[in-house]
Amino acid sequence: MAASQVRVGRLGWLADFDRYRWTVFLVCWIGWALDAADFNLLTLVMKPALTDLSGGHLTLADLGRVGGYLSMAGLLGWAIGGFLFGIIADYIGRVRALALSILIYSVFTAAQGLAQTTLQLGIFRFIGGLGTGAEIVIGIALVAEAFAESHRAKVLGMMMTGAGFGTLIGGEVFKLVGPYGWRYVFFVGILPALLLLAMRRNMVEPPHFENVRQRRAAVKAAGGGIAAQDHDFMRFVPAQLLTSALRFNTFVGILFAVGTLLAIWTTIIWLPTIQTLMLEKEGITGAAAVPYVGNGIIVFGLGGIVGYATFGFLADVFGRRPTIVFYNLGTIISGLVLYLGLDTYTYYPYLLPVFGYFVFGVFSGHAVYLPELFPTHVRSTAVAVCNGTGRVITSTGPLVAGLLVVPFGGSFNKATAAMTCCAVLSIIAMMLGRETRDDELPR
Repeated sequence: MAASQVRVGRLGWLADFDRYRWTVFLVCWIGWALDAADFNLLTLVMKPALTDLSGGHLTLADLGRVGGYLSMAGLLGWAIGGFLFGIIADYIGRVRALALSILIYSVFTAAQGLAQTTLQLGIFRFIGGLGTGAEIVIGIALVAEAFAESHRAKVLGMMMTGAGFGTLIGGEVFKLVGPYGWRYVFFVGILPALLLLAMRRNMVEPPHFENVRQRRAAVKAAGGGIAAQDHDFMRFVPAQLLTSALRFNTFVGILFAVGTLLAIWTTIIWLPTIQTLMLEKEGITGAAAVPYVGNGIIVFGLGGIVGYATFGFLADVFGRRPTIVFYNLGTIISGLVLYLGLDTYTYYPYLLPVFGYFVFGVFSGHAVYLPELFPTHVRSTAVAVCNGTGRVITSTGPLVAGLLVVPFGGSFNKATAAMTCCAVLSIIAMMLGRETRDDELPR
């Protein structure tokens, strides 16, 4: 007994979790990390890939235009995948939908390395995005429900660190494989499919969803004589988000997602290119620039990991809304300094982790705040709709930034800085939304 008490004392709140919860957390965390790594590979090889596919003739204007379209294709796939799989997961279950999403993004990330034209690259990017968007939407719902009773915000924040580690993984893949050619970088993307082996043996649905499944079965068995509340419960899930009980929360969630997504995805798409161009000013080009860009992405991701991990703790102390506002303000301030305040690459390694802390870390708010606005039977769909709608709008962000390069005098920095300021939309959302810190997860 004494030894057990010592162990619990050392582990603190982590000792509250059984094997099932640890399995759910680890599978979702690893899936999200590899998901983020796969999706970000294009940003790391954008310039060499498009140069190769264009026959060696690529202007900055072409890079901005074609790269913007490719980025748009991926984000549209993410949005549509989130929509579709969010609905699917609310009907067939989180676990099976999660496994399918991982298979899709693994196979079609690797397929991008086989592309012979920019059109083929865009098609594979879109299909891979379907799986990417699905994985995080399902993972958020699954972890929120598995940890519904205790330490939900902390665990969800820790789960979201997977994206930061995914950035690190992508940076390491680029450093190790990039010198051999951009195609080999994509081929590494098939590895997440191995995660399916662990999922098949150790994953079951959380009790929250099992209760929904049982209620649906009972209502169907009852036939036509069902109560009004059961009739509403059985409506097509996306339609329920437009009811008087949920539509305002849906609007707040979408506005929150739009602001944060516009701010981060323009940066993620163009930051490697911006680093490359900044290094060219100092005479560092080609293969010599690869370690600098890779290390820049790594410290950017390290800042994001800390941002993700600390969000849940701050949200439990100060509340969800104030914490989200804090992260968005930090995104705007540090982003403007990074893109407009620095003329050389010298201080990039120091500011990138600060910017990463805020621009990545706020996405723990997606995992913590959005599930708390909606009941179990619509939760996955609701998170998908908020994120998916945001990503449909956001899909134009990197393209807009790419097209703004010319009127901004060829400056990717100015164009990306302008899009970073869209984080103000998330601040407005928090001014409108309700605080959920002390609420139970809706059933």
